[in-house]
Amino acid sequence: MREMRVPPWLERLLKTAFFNICRTHGDGSRSECNMYCLDCNAGAFCFYCRSSKHRDHQVIQIRRSSYHDVVRVSEIEKVVDISGVQTYVINSARVLFLNQRPLPRGVKAVSQVCQICRRTLLDSFRFCSLACKLVGIKRNGDASLWLGANNEVDLQKDGGISMEEKELCEGSQQEIYTTTPPPHHHHSRRRKGIPQRAPFGS
Repeated sequence: MREMRVPPWLERLLKTAFFNICRTHGDGSRSECNMYCLDCNAGAFCFYCRSSKHRDHQVIQIRRSSYHDVVRVSEIEKVVDISGVQTYVINSARVLFLNQRPLPRGVKAVSQVCQICRRTLLDSFRFCSLACKLVGIKRNGDASLWLGANNEVDLQKDGGISMEEKELCEGSQQEIYTTTPPPHHHHSRRRKGIPQRAPFGS
């Protein structure tokens, strides 16, 4: 396998907000900022910006699936090693998610989960998104994980990750992991109000 280091544009790509309307070409029919230039590494831009400013540059197009950013495997695999990242077929195209998504509620524990956020995975994948793989690389301390090595990520016993890693995984979705109180069980329902005394007789 040809060695691929973590590219310098990757972290900024994962933190970029896409699908805003371009300030310059807002009146155009294709003015959504859903493209990213790997050469310029300077944020999202629209179809018209690409034609005028990035014509000869290396550009990838971001797409949406259920309000989350995805990129086609055929585009991203040319510029970065995506081994170990879960892929999906959406509209007849194989894609992968850029950032971590909220975990579905009520899902039973399974053996194959993302090694960073514990989202359920298929087959032998190790990460649910490109961002989670990057967190794994940083935690591993070198690029061996990026190169598809079979070494395991050293998770903490409690499964916790640092706030920096969490923000990287969540991207712009800062409301995903809010702390919620545990549900009350039926057998533990007790009234804890102030005891009421019977009225005294006259």
